[in-house]
Amino acid sequence: MLDAEDFDEFYRSTRVRVSAYVYALTGDLTEAQDATQDAYARAWERWAKVRTYDSPEAWVRTVARRLATNRWRKALSRAVAHRRHGLVESVPGPTENVVAITAALRQIVEPQRVAIVLHYLMGLTIAQVARETGVPEGTVKARLSRGRAALSGLLSIDVKEPDHA
Repeated sequence: MLDAEDFDEFYRSTRVRVSAYVYALTGDLTEAQDATQDAYARAWERWAKVRTYDSPEAWVRTVARRLATNRWRKALSRAVAHRRHGLVESVPGPTENVVAITAALRQIVEPQRVAIVLHYLMGLTIAQVARETGVPEGTVKARLSRGRAALSGLLSIDVKEPDHA
């Protein structure tokens, strides 16, 4: 418990300075806050060792600076790749049917929705759905049947029951 209290005090007394430091380096408050938070999370994971350093705050500042720099480099690499390869062709929006099905899926209970999506959209067999969801195959079949019936009412379509023999 002393470690947690010690770390909490360290965090409270240094977080503003570290955030200000990273903000001054990046010019982006959100990026500075993210890098600072990640640095403190890493410090907490290694607190038993970090607390013994001459300046744990310097360690956190260094980690935060490196995290911010790495994020900046990744963003720069993405921009260079984007320029090199050109704009990505626009992807068409979802069709009216996709929007209707998605809206209807949101209205059915989660176990039925999961079974429907895994089986019909992801192409898993009933046995695979049963393993992934941790329920018997009969339960998967029931969820599929009830889910199809619920979707049928929501989408105003006639759904035939498949033969799961």
